[in-house]
Amino acid sequence: MAHAYTFRPMTTADMPLIRRWLDAPHVAEWWHDPETLEFVGGDLDHPDLAQFIVSKDGRPLAYLQCYQLGEWHLGFGPQPTGTRGLDQFIGEADMLGCGHGSGFIRTFTDELFARGVPRIVIDPSPANTRAIRAYEKAGFVPQHVIVTPDGPALLMIRDP
Repeated sequence: MAHAYTFRPMTTADMPLIRRWLDAPHVAEWWHDPETLEFVGGDLDHPDLAQFIVSKDGRPLAYLQCYQLGEWHLGFGPQPTGTRGLDQFIGEADMLGCGHGSGFIRTFTDELFARGVPRIVIDPSPANTRAIRAYEKAGFVPQHVIVTPDGPALLMIRDP
């Protein structure tokens, strides 16, 4: 079952869509920090952070950010130089439970590995079992719980 996902760089024109997604109960449950909106969509030109709108068959369904590990991520422990981190959510409720999360994450990480990225890390809430299952299906391996500025997180890694 091949899914064709596209990853388009986010622009300020996407903010109404992102705002609607962040207000959806299934997103707000995990992305509830009021500063999230400042972060999502802010820094669109930041060199260490790339933000994308994920679409399938031309329909936007998710937000994805890919970042270079920095001082904020010391809790991740030592990682290979060039390691990237991901955060994402499916914004459209009717697209949940269809395999899209693991599908687009696997597609995106495969593209990063093809460009030479040595490792991808992800850090869901230990209570977010739906996300953890999706990341495992996308090839991520759970490591251990870490402390982040947002609270405890499960460090998960995927190597090429």
